[in-house]
Amino acid sequence: MRRWWPFALLLLALAGLQFKLWLGEGALGEARVLEERVADQRRENARLQQRNDALSAEVEDLKSGEAAVEDRARSELGMIKPGETFYRVVEPAGATPPAAEAPRDAGEGGE
Repeated sequence: MRRWWPFALLLLALAGLQFKLWLGEGALGEARVLEERVADQRRENARLQQRNDALSAEVEDLKSGEAAVEDRARSELGMIKPGETFYRVVEPAGATPPAAEAPRDAGEGGE
């Protein structure tokens, strides 16, 4: 009769460990969810890093190049150089408006 006692104790310990593995705190399901969250966060970090790199390059370009400042002033603020003529094309009422209006040079030697 005493022979089954150690076997029963080992079986009970195994059942307890299996319960903890599958359903307890830090179980496999919870670990899988956490791995997915880490992967999502890594993708978001990579996307934001690319955005930061692009913004850093733009800042560097604006700091070092006068051409970039001029281009931005022309496209975003509608500024023109002295001697240039600005033309605005007005579309008919039913037409779709252009995406962006940019000033156009009157000639090559407009500086």
